[in-house]
Amino acid sequence: MSDLRHRIAGAPITWGVDGSPGWGYLMDRDRVMAEMMQVGLSATEIGPDGYLPRDPDELREYVSRYDLTVVGGFVPAVLHIQDRFESGLDYVERASRQLAATGAEVLVLGPTSHRDGYDTSIDMDDAEWQTFLRNLRRLQDLVEGNGLKVGLHPHWGMAIERPRHVERLLATSDVDICLDTGHLYLGGADPVEVARLASSRVVHVHLKDVDRGFAERVRNGETTFKQATLEGMFVPLGQGDVDIAGVVEVLEQAGFEGWYVLEQDVSLSADPAPGAGPISDAQESVRFLESLATST
Repeated sequence: MSDLRHRIAGAPITWGVDGSPGWGYLMDRDRVMAEMMQVGLSATEIGPDGYLPRDPDELREYVSRYDLTVVGGFVPAVLHIQDRFESGLDYVERASRQLAATGAEVLVLGPTSHRDGYDTSIDMDDAEWQTFLRNLRRLQDLVEGNGLKVGLHPHWGMAIERPRHVERLLATSDVDICLDTGHLYLGGADPVEVARLASSRVVHVHLKDVDRGFAERVRNGETTFKQATLEGMFVPLGQGDVDIAGVVEVLEQAGFEGWYVLEQDVSLSADPAPGAGPISDAQESVRFLESLATST
């Protein structure tokens, strides 16, 4: 894992920046990029649409001020409802062109539901699965036509959430995946096992660690995803109950050469004091990954 430390990127959500309605306080992008650089990250995802400059030339110039490059972006799309899919294609096209023009290789696809936020689970019926898979193929063709890979992201509160969803997706499509350790764990899967079974299809990794108690409460409906996030369900790498080291070991041994993105979901109520807030957790996570890189 000697080059692992050079493949650690950040996502604005680690600094509380999310595009869902009412998520929380959004930190100034200049501060977020500066803090990414301060903790030693090499690259960033673009965050919600419009948080960073949409124009590729402006985006490249902007992140280069902080010695960062762009490695991808989370792009939500409804695939199981035909009219919603059609209405979202222009956004997917624009985002894929933006990412490709900045040198990124992966579009992280969020297979969103038709509901706002991440607090309501859905379970597609057979007809919706057929629509989903047909539209997924169309979206893959569009994105790949712009020179990018699609990494579909299983995600709590989206159409691909639980282990049975992931298994059916892998069995019925050829789409690659963005392996998110936290969302897989929250959905009830073993991230290490998913990494082992799907290693040849992992093109991007989101690393997050999770407190087991919070996860169990979300799974059984005692609390919502957002409330658990507000209360600290996601913790710095190595401080929760996800076997992050096991996932990284499996992927590295399988020859994974992509990016590991720090993606600790955070919701903020106000602007943190200078030197405080998300940067502290990010520093802890980077130290954990650096310890993995030097211990093997």
